[in-house]
Amino acid sequence: MTAQHADNRRLYRHIADQLMRMIGSGDYPPGSRLPAERDLAAQLGVSRPSVREALIALEVEGAVEVRGGAGVFVLQQRSTPVDPLAPQPGPFDLIRARWIVESESAHLAATHATPEQLAGMKHALADMCASASPNEFTIEADQRFHLFIAEASANSALVMLTRQLWDARRGPLYMQFESHFTGKEIWRQAVGEHTEILDAIASRDGRAARAAMRRHMKNAELRFASSWRPGETP
Repeated sequence: MTAQHADNRRLYRHIADQLMRMIGSGDYPPGSRLPAERDLAAQLGVSRPSVREALIALEVEGAVEVRGGAGVFVLQQRSTPVDPLAPQPGPFDLIRARWIVESESAHLAATHATPEQLAGMKHALADMCASASPNEFTIEADQRFHLFIAEASANSALVMLTRQLWDARRGPLYMQFESHFTGKEIWRQAVGEHTEILDAIASRDGRAARAAMRRHMKNAELRFASSWRPGETP
């Protein structure tokens, strides 16, 4: 059976629903391990990143558990079914949208940023550097950093879009997804990428700022598409 016919904007949701039907039919009873994501991708005719998004959606909904080094296991289904996640873009779509919107904001910010906005970016980056790994405080600082860039673009529509994208980025699906692909080394890389963005904006180099933001978003996508944490084999 293939899920390729599904609406690509919510492909992960179609895959998640299909997996839930397989679980409900007894193909994968409680306590059983789901096939590896590469095998599910081949079986359903979809990409591994889409399967990964679907598995994380089911984890948020309490249908499965991702166990480091072991895989993804089916949980005992509750007597009262949990409502599926509200419709929202998958993490990969979200990152790709940010690549478009925020790279242009960075390009414009290099021209229009005020001293106050640059100071805001620097303060937000300093707060990001305050911890060796991400937490609620540093994620909030990360959001402030990107919103200061949007505001420095001098384009209110870009500010609106950036706020909407960050509302989704702080949503349960993205946050749960990120929890499987984060750590001290990844956070160190991300902070370094933010430093490059700020340096380009502060230098009034729009092309470099755009390129730095694009690298940051592409690296985020690659991190999410890479292997799970060392030793994990979902």
